[in-house]
Amino acid sequence: MKYAFPLLALLVAAAPANTNVPRPGYVRVQLNTSEGPIVIALDTRHAPATSANFLAYVDDGRFDGTSFYRAARDKRNPRQGFVQGGIRTDARRILPPFPLETTAQTGIKHLDATISMARGQSPKSAGGNFFITVGPTPGMDARPGYQGYAAFGRVVAGMDTVKKILAKPSGGGMDAMKGQMILQPVRLITAKRLDGKPRPTGEPKMWLYNFGG
Repeated sequence: MKYAFPLLALLVAAAPANTNVPRPGYVRVQLNTSEGPIVIALDTRHAPATSANFLAYVDDGRFDGTSFYRAARDKRNPRQGFVQGGIRTDARRILPPFPLETTAQTGIKHLDATISMARGQSPKSAGGNFFITVGPTPGMDARPGYQGYAAFGRVVAGMDTVKKILAKPSGGGMDAMKGQMILQPVRLITAKRLDGKPRPTGEPKMWLYNFGG
């Protein structure tokens, strides 16, 4: 019996900490999807510009009513890959561009459950689309001659939802997205911050207006 307390203390110390709680330097956002919720902790300390951009879309409601539309599965291991969501090409929802924060700058690598910004060829083309990794994807990290993608946080709850989305039937698409478009996109119903007060940009919300008469 004299060893019971030290053993208990050792077990408690070894238990993983709950990361789905308020923490300095992080802002949590809950994505409510038609497949279930996903909670993401944004690393505002190491990726301030990328986190601020994402929070602007959240606080304005620009992600509300969009979708997860891409499931990119690893051909060698279909249970790994990434899912992509956001505004797609809806110009009514887009906010001004911002500088690329590479993984070399932030130190945030593309590990399992990482959230990162999708972008085109231009380093400043990231905006209203993002992806979440299932399994590590080090090929998206910066390296000499390649700037990579801007990782800025990780999933702290709801990876089961992310995996459901990754497993959705897919097809269509072109070039790098060939065969990866989710046939019935998963609705991103709302995106709400869980920490701190919303800071809307005040930019026009043109997608809310019906110009068709």
